[in-house]
Amino acid sequence: MSSNNQPDSNERRSDPQPPPQEEFRLRLHRQLQRRRRAQREKQRPFYGLSVFGVVGWSVAIPTLLGIAIGVWIDRNWPSQYSWTLMFLFAGVALGCLNAWVWIDMTNRGE
Repeated sequence: MSSNNQPDSNERRSDPQPPPQEEFRLRLHRQLQRRRRAQREKQRPFYGLSVFGVVGWSVAIPTLLGIAIGVWIDRNWPSQYSWTLMFLFAGVALGCLNAWVWIDMTNRGE
């Protein structure tokens, strides 16, 4: 409080914010935690290759299944539309969605 019994500008704040030093310390601590976690993950041999492998297979398997189903439908029930192409695109879309969900879960640390 100042000498005329009115609150200082710092006392009038309704939302308490940490002082700049504390905010810097918290930001530095979070950065250090991220760096340590990245170093632990980097220590696992072939971690990056395994991620590429899982993402690749999560797209390739639905795509190949879509093609197989489409070819089977085209052979058994011929039509003017190519079911192989339709199921190819559906398999790629499903595989990409699957890969996206897997990568998102990995990034969140689940």
